[in-house]
Amino acid sequence: MREEVTAYDLPVSGRIPEGLDGRYLRNGPNPLNLDDPAAYHWFTGPGMVHGVRLRGGRAEWYRNRWVRNDAMAATLGDKPLHGPRHLDMDLAPNTHILNFAGRYLATVEGGALPYELDGDLNTLGPHDFQGTLPGGLAAHTTLDPVSGELHAVAYCWAYPYVQYLVVGTDGRVRRRVDIPVDGRPMMHDFSLTASYVLLYDLPVVFNPDVATSPSSLPYIWDPERKPRLGVLPREGRAEDVRWLEVEPCFVFHPMNAYEDGDGLITVHLVRYDRLFAGRDSRGPDETPPRLVRWTVDLAAGTVREDGIDERAVEFPRVDPRRETGAHRYGYGVLEPVDGYAAERARVHLLSPTSPAPELAQVGVGLVKFDLERGGSEVHRFHAGGDVGEGVFVPSADSDTEDDGWILSYVFDPERGATDLVVLAAQDLSGGPVARVHLPVRVPVGFHGNWVADQES
Repeated sequence: MREEVTAYDLPVSGRIPEGLDGRYLRNGPNPLNLDDPAAYHWFTGPGMVHGVRLRGGRAEWYRNRWVRNDAMAATLGDKPLHGPRHLDMDLAPNTHILNFAGRYLATVEGGALPYELDGDLNTLGPHDFQGTLPGGLAAHTTLDPVSGELHAVAYCWAYPYVQYLVVGTDGRVRRRVDIPVDGRPMMHDFSLTASYVLLYDLPVVFNPDVATSPSSLPYIWDPERKPRLGVLPREGRAEDVRWLEVEPCFVFHPMNAYEDGDGLITVHLVRYDRLFAGRDSRGPDETPPRLVRWTVDLAAGTVREDGIDERAVEFPRVDPRRETGAHRYGYGVLEPVDGYAAERARVHLLSPTSPAPELAQVGVGLVKFDLERGGSEVHRFHAGGDVGEGVFVPSADSDTEDDGWILSYVFDPERGATDLVVLAAQDLSGGPVARVHLPVRVPVGFHGNWVADQES
């Protein structure tokens, strides 16, 4: 996107479901001026949030706004927004967008603070949870559906530990555990159960030798590093973490984790065999991501892995009411089978008007996994298009796990612009319930959320 756009009264095909009142928001990197694509790393671009406001069966508006950290404010000619900093870091908050304790927060990992936005996506400034955040936050957080508290595992290249953080419903950090970890690994995400916090200490680590290169992320694959899973009781101390050996891999995104009883923990996650091991580290260009199941046996001290699906998949999600507990269904984005991310990063993000060959031949789609009985259901979109993360929105009138909708930004190459597509989760392969036609293309990005009106 080259500019910020506001559009009102968007045209809709189909019918927006009754009760779907709120905002669908998604964050992602979006450079303003890309003079040298070869020098651009798509994990580090300025954050841009895209939003659609639904209410009363209408699509009231679409907005896209850059998150104005200091660098982006200067680029746009705006005054800097003064506020707290952690280690003087002001990384682009380009990864996720959430709503918690009445605040919209754009997040990023690596030690920086999140930025607060208002309901129209204007930037208010950096946020430190009323002065209680001890360092940075994290790209990914988990909202406990039982307590309503926000959980995160934050890391920073400058510290020999990671921080487990719990933010109370009053918007203040109430718990902090510093967990020593050698080698400064990347911990993009974590898992939470009713009783435990799961830490992914895997062989992608900070490397200062590449930290100054604009075309390389300062993290590399270390084949000598012993991969392990940490299991911390929620109310435990750092010395209570149990470290269990796992096979070499990297995990950006777990789907969910829960306790089975008898000392077993089930984790569904997307794993890469390796990551950032090649010369070109502008994206996850090593191996395609697969959905697997880990069974953690605390009595035996083992982690068993079982494959679930061989197709390349990413951005796993569940019904948010089932997070930290047992669930039957999971959702994800199906990716092209071959040349998965290198071509996607180069062609889609750097030259967005030209679809990658794999996308043109295979197409992409959204998938619903039945994790109890096996099998899956797929909704494929137009060949040559692209699809963003699918977010599950529960029906307010039902407690049934898959009674709700999947919302996603989908590029339509025939229209040359993006639609916000609404699919019925119980009939994923069926036609869209509604398509909200946006006036622009929403580039491929990262993560987002649905924020219902009663939550905002």
